[in-house]
Amino acid sequence: MATETPARIAKAASYKRIATEEAWLMQDIFDRYLKLVETRALNDPAFESLWGYYGKNPSERSVTTLKRILDLGAGRLADMDASGIDVQLLLHTAPGVQVFDAPTANGLAAASNDMAADAVRKHPDRFAGLALVAPQDPPAAGKELERAVKKLGLKGAVINSHIRGEFLNDQKFWGVFEAAEALDVPIYIHPSGPPPEMAKPFIERGLDGAIYGFAVECGLHLLTIITSGAFDRFPKLQIVVGHLGEGLPFWIPRLDYMHAAQVRSKRYEALKPLKRTVSEYLRENVYITTSGMNWEPAVMYCRSVLGNDRVLYAMDYPYQFEPSEVVAMDALPVSDAEKKAFYQTNAEKVFKL
Repeated sequence: MATETPARIAKAASYKRIATEEAWLMQDIFDRYLKLVETRALNDPAFESLWGYYGKNPSERSVTTLKRILDLGAGRLADMDASGIDVQLLLHTAPGVQVFDAPTANGLAAASNDMAADAVRKHPDRFAGLALVAPQDPPAAGKELERAVKKLGLKGAVINSHIRGEFLNDQKFWGVFEAAEALDVPIYIHPSGPPPEMAKPFIERGLDGAIYGFAVECGLHLLTIITSGAFDRFPKLQIVVGHLGEGLPFWIPRLDYMHAAQVRSKRYEALKPLKRTVSEYLRENVYITTSGMNWEPAVMYCRSVLGNDRVLYAMDYPYQFEPSEVVAMDALPVSDAEKKAFYQTNAEKVFKL
């Protein structure tokens, strides 16, 4: 009997496998990251840890990952074919342009969006893309998102979490939410390294990156958006997060209970009454992807508490390029119709593919 591989199974699949958190990196932005690492101009240990490793470390993992993340052509397509992935949704990797001054960030965001759109035009059946925007300049970010969606055909925005230590719960950034809601496109919040005031205990223990620090930072970010009342202001806004919701679905009972208790106690000025519970926002305004977390028990749990239509497949290429995980997801104990939704139609709905 032939060995089951993603590429072999794909030939008989009744659905497309759309991977919805697949990273790429523009060369110009990478070069600027390296300069920031060399000069330590940001005073951001997590940033220096991340790009000092992928930009300068000679290990096989760092060299191979960097080669793959810069490639929007033949190498990436070959990896997709080898793992049975039909379509990648391209997201520019962290920290995007959020470490630069606003004029520089706006120019780089536009250039990267042109490049992503060009890759989609060359391979329209294999790639779709999200727009990079500079949330530190909300009016410009809104205009760039409109250009990217209406003129370039991109499918929403990616924001690489905190903006030099600030989160999108601050209303000064809400012009980005307003633009996304008006365009009826989602915002994907992708993790970044913990900001300097959070990073020290993570870095000292080697836990600042994807192993844990990313999830803590991004899960906190999403929770602050929910508790800020942003979804009451923008009820149609949809946010997508990876890594099975950065842990928040596993905390649902405690989040609901403690949020309600804290609001009643008036202990914190920042916590005001909301129209719905934390879990209701998670179920109605948030989609989660399985990037880096393609483990059956966890995936099935998230589907059970959020709904089958709120969980999308992702691989987390090239940081976690594991074709065996595709085989594992093909074996999920769900119906063919549910598997098609997980891999294909949920993504088509939220990203309008």
